[in-house]
Amino acid sequence: MGTEIERKFLVKDGAWQAVASSGISILQGYICTGPPAAVRVRIAGDTATVNLKRSTSGITREEFEYVIPPDDAAEMLGHLCEGHVIQKRRHTVAFNGSTWEVDVFEGANQGLVVAEIELESEDQSFDKPPWLGDEVSGDPRYLNTSLSLHPYNEW
Repeated sequence: MGTEIERKFLVKDGAWQAVASSGISILQGYICTGPPAAVRVRIAGDTATVNLKRSTSGITREEFEYVIPPDDAAEMLGHLCEGHVIQKRRHTVAFNGSTWEVDVFEGANQGLVVAEIELESEDQSFDKPPWLGDEVSGDPRYLNTSLSLHPYNEW
């Protein structure tokens, strides 16, 4: 069984862009938003995956992910997913020994920028970059499952 421990923050300014990767385009949709689990289909660059994750708003969740053919993923995104397909560009940013993923949302969630860090344990310490805003790890509105059903531009 896989486990994901992740904390999520809003991004308050564009200072991260000077040290970020060029990013990768991501399309993802949800066949099921749960509970008890969310089933996600994602195309990230040339790689497609299906992901099963326990649908909770905590920072630790069981997670399973499998590579699938990109054509299958495109078909699933077009015909099997609930709500909006999430469109975003994911950048990686190194900061004081940690790797952050910064998602710049497009489409129905345009205007939303969040940064995530994956941890080894819930109590793991890490340095926060100065461009981080408020933590939203416990706010279910910022879960991608929620954003697919209730996009940011409808808030």
